[in-house]
Amino acid sequence: MAELNSSIILLLVVLISTRLLSSANSVYNIAEYGAKSDGRTDSTKSLLGAWQAACGSPGPSTVHVPAGSFLVRQVTFNGPCKSSKIVIRIDGTLVLASDLGRVGGWIVFDHVERVSVYGGTIDGRGASLWACKATGRRCPGGATSLTFRNSKRIMISGLTSMNSELYHVVIDDCEGVTLQGVRITAPGNSPNTDGIHVQMSSYVTITGAVIRTGDDCISIGPGTTNLWIEQVNCGPGHGISIGSLGKGYDEEGVENVTVKTTVFTGTENGLRIKTWGRPSEGFVKGVVFEHAVMQNVRNPIIIDQNYCPDNKGCPDQNSGVKISQVRYNDIYGSSASQVAVNFDCSASNPCTGIGLQDIKLTYGHSPAESSCKHADGTTSGFVVPPSCL
Repeated sequence: MAELNSSIILLLVVLISTRLLSSANSVYNIAEYGAKSDGRTDSTKSLLGAWQAACGSPGPSTVHVPAGSFLVRQVTFNGPCKSSKIVIRIDGTLVLASDLGRVGGWIVFDHVERVSVYGGTIDGRGASLWACKATGRRCPGGATSLTFRNSKRIMISGLTSMNSELYHVVIDDCEGVTLQGVRITAPGNSPNTDGIHVQMSSYVTITGAVIRTGDDCISIGPGTTNLWIEQVNCGPGHGISIGSLGKGYDEEGVENVTVKTTVFTGTENGLRIKTWGRPSEGFVKGVVFEHAVMQNVRNPIIIDQNYCPDNKGCPDQNSGVKISQVRYNDIYGSSASQVAVNFDCSASNPCTGIGLQDIKLTYGHSPAESSCKHADGTTSGFVVPPSCL
């Protein structure tokens, strides 16, 4: 009997030890894998080595980027991982290695779950590519700074992204993503430097962001559902845009999007929906824009269903994207153009269910104007400029 009790006790000790080991947080400092914080030494292999160790850990794990500047080339962190939860804690700066031949993503997470990125800065060093584009020469495609794709339960908190060559953050084919307190900056004339782009993803939340770029602060692509955007300061940039949509015929639609408590300063657009002027099975429905402040914004409220860059591939065609159930509420401030509300909808698929409530937009010292084509809806409360619906 004594031997049996001893065996049971030993088994319990082993089980408890295993549980404690699996729940302990293992920390993998990239400096211990050879990374140098001098901003000149390539630290890509060190960063990848720390990730692979964290990914294979039996319990929660942390990849730590200490203070300093770390040069990193294109890198992909692949899952799925054995670790139940991985934190990427950045106390320093990751700097993109200079190489104008890049195409695609700089830092990519693929097929990961329960990964969180906290703090720090990523510097895309996009000035060389922008300068090339400014000359009109044929230039490399460039890289998106941070991409999550095919992933679930992701958190990005307190991250600063600066000077990306292309988009700063892309969420592609993901579910359950939260971005909070991010700071995104690039010059107002930097091309294609969208702040955050979401596509083919569901249950994405963006809160407390400050975004200053040369393109859309936030762009929303096909297949986006259940997106929540709140407390975002945008400008300079092109505003918050659903689209462009409808470039492909079989594109998935955009549904259940809420954008609230936003401030736009000196932007090209405020709240925009943009679709290609060509046939498509796409749609936009169930959108709420509310509690927005416009400060000298060229197009505070706009639906453009005749998007056709360089008039190639879609001239004289109507957009097939069906826009419905879009509500604008409590939007006020100043327009930089006389027409502050512009609904330019598809002749073959008119916008329906547009709602305007408590809108007050001025141009100079006078009420702004509105323009409607192929749009139907209702107004309530005070609406300035007078509604054309």
